[in-house]
Amino acid sequence: MLALRRIYAVVLRHWFLLRKSWPRLFELIYWPTMQVVLWGFINQFMATNSSWVAQGAGVLIAAVLLWDILFRGQIGVSMGFLEEMWSRNLGNLFVSPLKPGEWVVALMVSSLIRTLIGVTPAALIAIPLFGYSLFSLGLPLIAFFLCLIVMGWSIGILIIGLILRHGMGAESLAWMSVFILAPVSAVYYPLSALPGWLQAIAWMLPSAHVFEGMRAVVFDATVRWDHLAWAAGLNALYLAAAIAAFMAFFRDARVRGALLQTGE
Repeated sequence: MLALRRIYAVVLRHWFLLRKSWPRLFELIYWPTMQVVLWGFINQFMATNSSWVAQGAGVLIAAVLLWDILFRGQIGVSMGFLEEMWSRNLGNLFVSPLKPGEWVVALMVSSLIRTLIGVTPAALIAIPLFGYSLFSLGLPLIAFFLCLIVMGWSIGILIIGLILRHGMGAESLAWMSVFILAPVSAVYYPLSALPGWLQAIAWMLPSAHVFEGMRAVVFDATVRWDHLAWAAGLNALYLAAAIAAFMAFFRDARVRGALLQTGE
């Protein structure tokens, strides 16, 4: 027979774990809310601009591929860290002469390699399947790529610091951190589709400038250097802030002995 008392004890254990971990609670609310917000904006924009996609051939495919660069840049850094945590190897790394800054640079290089491996085949497949080449964006594509991957690195480095601070209970942040920015990055629709107060937030994101710049190239064959300059400047600011936050979290983790712990 089932022992209700033991069942209750296990349920209570998981409830306490959930209640004490804000990343877990946030994750439960996050995914349904994000789906509604993102696709709600897409639906609202398309309902009033039905010919928009037809005017710019491949604009949605370009948006998807560029968005994947941002995602893979972030997840590449985060996964490099999580793999060390899962294998209980983090402590071994830092009893060696390896410095935290050197480790971060190595994670960024690994992320770049992962991104190129992941995105290049997808971009090539889109040519015969959909008749669109991402490389038709020309030289601005290099600037878009660099801006998005550096933004991904900034987010990934900050996530590493948060996991060091809050433990593996914050692991889910690695998977959902980028997507929280999707609605205000205006990936699939122009910034004008957002409410005014959200547009103000969007202009503070390098990704929003990149996607606005991408649409200018697709629709108007114009390179918006102002958007690229803003994206580069914001990236420099955010990357420096992310590294500073990571170093602070790392020092705290070292003092607490958290580098040798993989629990929650």
